[in-house]
Amino acid sequence: MLIFAVFIVYPTINNFNISAYDSNNGRTFRYVGGRNYSELVDNAEFWAAARATALFAVCFVVLVTAASIGLAMLLDQRIRGRGLFRAVFFLPVLLSPVVVGLIWGWIFDRNNGLANTVLRGVGLGEPGWLINDKLAMTVVIFVALWTHVGFYTMIILAGLQGIDPTYHEAAMIDGASSWQRFRSVTLPLLRPTTMVVVILSMIAGFQAFDFIWTLTGGGPVGATTLMVQYIYQHAFESPIRYGLASAGSVVLFCTIFGLTALNFLYNHRKAAA
Repeated sequence: MLIFAVFIVYPTINNFNISAYDSNNGRTFRYVGGRNYSELVDNAEFWAAARATALFAVCFVVLVTAASIGLAMLLDQRIRGRGLFRAVFFLPVLLSPVVVGLIWGWIFDRNNGLANTVLRGVGLGEPGWLINDKLAMTVVIFVALWTHVGFYTMIILAGLQGIDPTYHEAAMIDGASSWQRFRSVTLPLLRPTTMVVVILSMIAGFQAFDFIWTLTGGGPVGATTLMVQYIYQHAFESPIRYGLASAGSVVLFCTIFGLTALNFLYNHRKAAA
């Protein structure tokens, strides 16, 4: 708890304080009140990063939740080599995000990448995966899904294995089809587990940075620059603006906290009903 307080709690609280100051060297600070927040409101770069973050987070949460449920249903079946398949799907989670970005950056390289080499061989052209703004965001979302789906699949799989099989047996006796059992038995009983996946993936989506930095560098023309990269660039790249970066991180913190609280309250009410 002491380590957690020193390295997490104190920096978080102090960040609120720093957001009220301006500094270009990290040693001398000048009090500016709420000027940093006012500057964010009028900053087109900030709003572009916010829109890109919202798009990425929404797509990531929806796709990773749906894919995790689907894969968990498949991996829960009694098939030969089930343990091997589970390990294969979980393997990308163990890779360094920086390595993930470098690998997929090579695969989607326009000239020498594996993807375009295959497409060129079948006569489908050479798309500019990482230099087209819409394609670049699609690639980023795909790589995020590939990297994280194994982790969330394991969570859903644990939830599936915690469901009492007598519920499904009773539904089968009543003549329910596989789809009816999935919709009326599995999904409702999976709601608490699904809520965990949605909250964790939402937080991961809003905080995404590392693999995107090595994959696209935030390009092309800022199309894949998300909020964490915006904060990083203003804090550690010239011109250094610690106060503005702190204000941006406060906005990001409040957004994640608010959405998490709303998600929790909504699911709590649904469970109570």
